Amino acid sequence: MSRIGKKPIPIPKGVEVKISADAVEVKGPKGVLRSPVPSGITVKMEDGMLHVERAGDEWAALHGLTRALVANAVKGVSEGFTRELCIVGVGYKAEVKGNVVHFTLGYSHPIEFPIPPDLQVKVERLNRPIDQYQMSVLISGCDKQRVGQVAADLRGLRRPDAYKGKGIRFAEEQVRLKPGKAGTKGG
Repeated sequence: MSRIGKKPIPIPKGVEVKISADAVEVKGPKGVLRSPVPSGITVKMEDGMLHVERAGDEWAALHGLTRALVANAVKGVSEGFTRELCIVGVGYKAEVKGNVVHFTLGYSHPIEFPIPPDLQVKVERLNRPIDQYQMSVLISGCDKQRVGQVAADLRGLRRPDAYKGKGIRFAEEQVRLKPGKAGTKGG
């Protein structure tokens, strides 16, 4: 039995849930999300909680997945999701102009990244004495998958360098640096 699938999903105040045969639609202060429900899975509402049940053991793999997707939709429309990226490197910077983020990442040209309409992007300068050349990019929205995908796309613009650590990385990411070239004796 799926342990995740058996957990009920509490519904916070201000969130409306509509259950149909093939989807669960969740409305809240941050937006509207629709989560699909496979054919062998049912979602029921009892006492202000959502319960996800399956028809048989052949649906075990989708039981926990469906519960997790519906729980993420409920959390997204009530609280929202945020991912933080750090830009490390001398001369590397980013700024938001309208609906576009402009990056300077050491290439011969600036990079323009359009912001999707359902997400918000903020750029902040971090004033830390050790990391004086760091900037922070905050991506927030109600859809966890979209926030994560846009964060991964931004990180892909300039992945962290293995030798100096320069580039764009997730805030919680630890970059392991390779040792530089060892001194060799000429022969």
